[in-house]
Amino acid sequence: MSFKPLLRAALSLLLCFATATLAFSQQSATAKGQPPKQNASSTIEQLTSRYEKSGREAYDRRQDILKAAAVKPGAVVADVGAGTGLFTMMLAEAVGPKGKVIAVEIEKRLVEHIAKRAKEAGFANVETAVCTERSVELPANCADMVFLCDVYHHFNHAKDSMTSIHRALRPGGEVVLVEFKRIPGKSKEWIVKHVRGGQEVFTAEIEAIGFKKVEERDFMNENYFVRFRKVDRK
Repeated sequence: MSFKPLLRAALSLLLCFATATLAFSQQSATAKGQPPKQNASSTIEQLTSRYEKSGREAYDRRQDILKAAAVKPGAVVADVGAGTGLFTMMLAEAVGPKGKVIAVEIEKRLVEHIAKRAKEAGFANVETAVCTERSVELPANCADMVFLCDVYHHFNHAKDSMTSIHRALRPGGEVVLVEFKRIPGKSKEWIVKHVRGGQEVFTAEIEAIGFKKVEERDFMNENYFVRFRKVDRK
């Protein structure tokens, strides 16, 4: 009796099992990246006190982050996952009256809050857009830079979202990524549980869409700063 047919059948079953296991693990990882459920029941005031407070590194180092982003006057910047509008206001000042900032959020009430905040602050160069879980919902070739601060790990469909960002960027456009350092045994436990992947994982995902990492800066304890540039998709 020949064992080759049996061996081939066994290998085929193992391959199917491995593929199914990988797909399941990827779905589980994506589930960990869902937006905070408490946002839905939190007021704007509560969200503001949560995101714009001392002790949150992105807030404490906001001026350093803005400086590292090197936003040019007159540029069009999309602040994706703008939250309560902290960086939207800072970016609006940086690009100046000849530039524009598009604040993108999935919650309509946050978009309305940012529009009101910009108007009260006297920024006529701020526009808003409501996105979906799969797309930033921006026109093609409309932005010079996309700013993502502690947002990427919330993307439930990172490939689709980044593809829409790639489309929205002009040739040579950039993505500025600020994300949590996820290092098991070193990072805070809540970061390890909340963030689905480390820097190498997110970098590989973004580069696979059609971006090239062009800069990395290490000036924070809990977050990293990376700049990507749009390249032609393979």
